Amino acid sequence: MSYEVRPYIPPPLRCFVADSDIGLCGWLLVGLSLLLVLCTLPLSIWMCIKIVKEYERAIIFRLGRILRGGAKGPGLFFIVPCTDSFINVDMRTITFDIPPQEVLTKDSVTVSVDGVVYYRVQNATLAVANITNADAATRLLAQTTLRNVLGTKNLAEILSDREEIAHSMQSSLDDATDDWGIKVERVEIKDVKLPLQLQRAMAAEAEASREARAKVIAAEGEMNASRALKEASLVIAESPSALQLRYLQTLNTIAAEKNSTIIFPLPLEMMQGLIKH
Repeated sequence: MSYEVRPYIPPPLRCFVADSDIGLCGWLLVGLSLLLVLCTLPLSIWMCIKIVKEYERAIIFRLGRILRGGAKGPGLFFIVPCTDSFINVDMRTITFDIPPQEVLTKDSVTVSVDGVVYYRVQNATLAVANITNADAATRLLAQTTLRNVLGTKNLAEILSDREEIAHSMQSSLDDATDDWGIKVERVEIKDVKLPLQLQRAMAAEAEASREARAKVIAAEGEMNASRALKEASLVIAESPSALQLRYLQTLNTIAAEKNSTIIFPLPLEMMQGLIKH
């Protein structure tokens, strides 16, 4: 006997209710409202026509239930006075700053981190029907997500992998706000503030590292210079006249600096000849 394993697929959210569920009393009230509109024409037409801007969508409630079809707009739409009400939802991208969060990193260092989040309403019906205040909920969730993500990172990873941290936050926020009709477009880490003592310790460590590299570079330069002097001495030893030319070049360099005293090197061979005579 074989069994077939199928993945469980959750049912879709019930984000709106058809206007056919308002019942007999509801239809009676709607009929009376339409009759009132017809009796007061053309004045009542201005109460029935509503305008939604290009960047907005309108969610219409009829006797407390969302009409079939979801959000309306942009442009003109009609409502029935006394029984219909509507809520405008802004579909533009919204930006907010994450307040500085005191976070304890994985290596037990306390840092203060802030950021910025860009999001927009992707489904106006879900944003109205599934949550009371989508903006406030997204702000609070962003603060919690920032602390949770940074708590799993070391200080070095926080300072160097900001792009990876921002991408991880964006994925977490996008998944959590999907049921609210919110699309998180971008998350950025703005600033990482370290304690003053830690800044001084890191500065001292960096300075010591720079001094160590400077000493290594100076030692390598001395070694290269000694090798060049050795090669030059071998060349001069092969040609005695080269040493005399070097003397003359040195005298020329000294005379160009306008010195009052000039030291003239005298060859030892000349001195030995004078001593013999």
